[in-house]
Amino acid sequence: MFIPMTVSRGTLATPFPISKRLSNNTMANDTTFSVGGREFVLDNSKAEQAFAEKKVINGRESVFFNLLPLKYAWAYELYRTMKANHWEPEDIPMQKDIEQWQSQDELSDVERWIIRMGIGYFSAAEGIVGDNILHVIREKVTAPELKLVLGRHAQEENIHADSLLYMISSLGINPHECEAMFEDIPTITRKNEFVMKVSRSLRRDLDLTDPENQKLFAKNVFLFGQCMEGTQFYGLFGMILALYRQNKFPGIGQMFRYTLRDESNHIELLRQLLMALKDENPHIWTDEFKNELRELMREAIVLEKGFIADCLPTNAVGLSQGEFNQYIDYIADRRLEGCGLQALNPGVDNPFPWLAEMMDIKKEQNFFEGRVTEYQKSSALAAVDDDEL
Repeated sequence: MFIPMTVSRGTLATPFPISKRLSNNTMANDTTFSVGGREFVLDNSKAEQAFAEKKVINGRESVFFNLLPLKYAWAYELYRTMKANHWEPEDIPMQKDIEQWQSQDELSDVERWIIRMGIGYFSAAEGIVGDNILHVIREKVTAPELKLVLGRHAQEENIHADSLLYMISSLGINPHECEAMFEDIPTITRKNEFVMKVSRSLRRDLDLTDPENQKLFAKNVFLFGQCMEGTQFYGLFGMILALYRQNKFPGIGQMFRYTLRDESNHIELLRQLLMALKDENPHIWTDEFKNELRELMREAIVLEKGFIADCLPTNAVGLSQGEFNQYIDYIADRRLEGCGLQALNPGVDNPFPWLAEMMDIKKEQNFFEGRVTEYQKSSALAAVDDDEL
């Protein structure tokens, strides 16, 4: 049976493609639906107030995950990009990697060590990032669209951890060695402690109306987004992609390319989050606090250079410690400038311009058939911009 429905919204235009009528007893900010002889009045001022109360922190708390109307459109667009970039480790062949790993003469000890360090470090580091995103940052933000994209971020960290498990099992590496490496190599231990010290302080109920706690939260966002994922991950990324460039470990190299593409979105997500937090709480963005963030990055650089020396104890794979140290200086300054902070090493050049070419993943070469194949989603094939490398 057809039930006629009309809608009236005072003097405001209605977004509904149905007939409308004006009601004399309806306020200008109300919408009235007439269905089957009954009227339902919606108070639009409440919705408008809810939108106005959307904030990064200290915003409207609600059990309803209502994304609309969007306030942080950039967060939703990043979510869509990240979703379109979905990939699965098992889709990437590992036979050539296995053959090289098991061979007696195709690889040097340094090349094997780089792979062990890469798998050993990232197998747990990705988990640290995901845990912080899910149980610290996502718990503190209040806008639903921010929670949405941060949930996707955490999911991608799970995929990265899964890919490392896939590498370990494919190569037959003893998983206990990875655990021991993560716990027993001092440069890895120091990097972990560096990122966790702020995160631990946030794992409790905090009054985020307190400017000092707001700074603590902002520091955590900067630390994980710009220092850890944005800078400290890039030393090993470069080494493993250097091997991939020499036709070594094509499967592992491919997974790291996809991972690096994901990381570029994570860096941008946390950069945008920091900027929105700063705009809504300008009182925290003092010269003293900006210098504090720059000093955090300085410490991150020192720790990463020590780690690079352990990953590459002798010049190999056509690269040197000096080049990687310069690369970390270059990357760190890009992260600082992206947040409106002064560079630590202004004018330093990128010693690895080939990395931008390595990230062109629009089409992939099938390792066995020698034919060009598209990845699962056409929308997943956008290349990472050179600015991210």
